[in-house]
Amino acid sequence: MAGREQTVPASGWEPSLADPSAILSALADPVIAIDGDGAIAHANPSAEQFFHSSLAALAGRRLDAFLPSDSPIHGLVEQVRRAGHSITQYGVTVESPRIGSHLVSIGAAVMRDSSGGVTGIVVSFHRHSMARKIDDQLNHRNAARSITAMAAMLAHEVKNPLSGIRGAAQLLEHGAGASDRELTQLICGETDRIVSLVDRMEIFSDDRPLDREAVNIHEVLDHVRRLALSGFARHVRFQEHYDPSLPAVYGNRDLLIQALLNLVKNAAEAVPAEGGEIVLSTAYRQGMRLAVPGRDNRVELPLCISLQDNGSGIPEDLKAHLFEPFMTSKAGGKGLGLALVAKVVGDHGGVIEIDSSPRRTKVRMMLPMTPPAPPAACGGHGA
Repeated sequence: MAGREQTVPASGWEPSLADPSAILSALADPVIAIDGDGAIAHANPSAEQFFHSSLAALAGRRLDAFLPSDSPIHGLVEQVRRAGHSITQYGVTVESPRIGSHLVSIGAAVMRDSSGGVTGIVVSFHRHSMARKIDDQLNHRNAARSITAMAAMLAHEVKNPLSGIRGAAQLLEHGAGASDRELTQLICGETDRIVSLVDRMEIFSDDRPLDREAVNIHEVLDHVRRLALSGFARHVRFQEHYDPSLPAVYGNRDLLIQALLNLVKNAAEAVPAEGGEIVLSTAYRQGMRLAVPGRDNRVELPLCISLQDNGSGIPEDLKAHLFEPFMTSKAGGKGLGLALVAKVVGDHGGVIEIDSSPRRTKVRMMLPMTPPAPPAACGGHGA
């Protein structure tokens, strides 16, 4: 007697694993679904813990029953509903007497029916990695501010007296013998070296608003690549993966060149002499938005510029201090390059992050795009 054939997918997939409710319940991040009337339609177990309420208590009630009306999440949900696409907002403080205070990132996306109509909004809260990312960004900017104060102090308290010391050494040199002349020349040489260091740091004390314009970041990257290949990166093979439709960056071209040149130089010095490779890439990330604590406005950062190298990676003991001044593992290095990058990116209102492991270090800069030009005024005609 012939038996019935049973089809078993080769992957071992089981229908129960495709149950959306089971997948939602397994997520560690709180997730809620909000219907078209603004009421909570569903919440996973993590959301029940986050809101200190059961699903029975959450379902059917509006979000403002659990979060105050001035909570930024309400504006985000409404913006997603109007825009019709997902938005991620970093560094949002969500608080109420019931749930306490949490620094989170919030992802909100639309739900659609089979005809494409919007049926609701899905909101997820990310409590750990994004909060650390915001802390990192604040540390980067604090490091830049600390070196700014140091640069101003050095220019006033060190550079001016050094010019007097150098002048005195030159006067002594005229009446000195051969052996003493070597000492006066040593004084002049060391004075010049210190002045050169102070000059490099003076850029940090420049707190004037940036002179910004629409910048084609691909032209900037190409300029940096050509500069590198003509000098310190002759041994490196470059790859470029660009989004040709990327909008212009709203920034300062010269400062962006300086920051990217520092990053490329670091990468070129890290890659092996044979087989060294640097990958430059750009991408558009819709809905990337950063809310920095202490600032009212939220910065849209859709433009991602990445630089990846196949070097040995960043030493573990330096990872937490990368953007602090004078932190370096290079022999003879000053440790100012990444501090300058942090200042430039921070002055643009952007975000920089670094992921590093052996044979793969990736730097990402998230920058704002150029705002649209205001519509031209149209003059009326009289009858």
